[in-house]
Amino acid sequence: MGVPLPDETAAAISAIVDGVRAQPLPAGARDVRWVRLDGLHLTLRFLGPTPERLVDRTAAAVREVARAADGPIDLQLTGAGAFPRADRPRTLWIGVGGDLSELAALAAKAEAALVEAGWPAETRPFRPHLTLARSDGIAVGGLVAERLAAAMRDRSIACRVDRLGLFESVTGGGPARYVPVAQEPLSPMPASAGPVYHPTTPDPP
Repeated sequence: MGVPLPDETAAAISAIVDGVRAQPLPAGARDVRWVRLDGLHLTLRFLGPTPERLVDRTAAAVREVARAADGPIDLQLTGAGAFPRADRPRTLWIGVGGDLSELAALAAKAEAALVEAGWPAETRPFRPHLTLARSDGIAVGGLVAERLAAAMRDRSIACRVDRLGLFESVTGGGPARYVPVAQEPLSPMPASAGPVYHPTTPDPP
């Protein structure tokens, strides 16, 4: 479950990634595994494989949490780093600033709704970040992390998130694609209103 990035923010991130990837690597080196940029979102809670019995309950939790939100959240994407350490990273990320209290409150509401829907409680603390690449076992991971950090140094990208979504990770044929299963605006809505988007529901004429 997470909040999708607006198109203009995703385009700015894509330009930064393109700049980092354009820099040559040492001869014979294998690049890190960059995520696909057509489904960028900030994860509030990673769910993993979803039992069939929880699919509808989880989509309902998205609607419940989004309709109880106060509205869009203004964030800033700023800085970059790596987990667990910059010289031997497994994950490369861009940092998140701005109204983090509102984002954390939304994540807490999402966590409570997911537990009520039947998911086990998350034991790890909420650490907002935007994952861009994974580098397990890749020798140039530290070099690429350094280049990403340099590209984001003194930069701040505006990011107003206005939706909450449930995403399915579709693997095969390259990096995983994140396909929205349900999305809902971050604003109070009538209880009878349906989800904004669902791939099994045909678009209205």
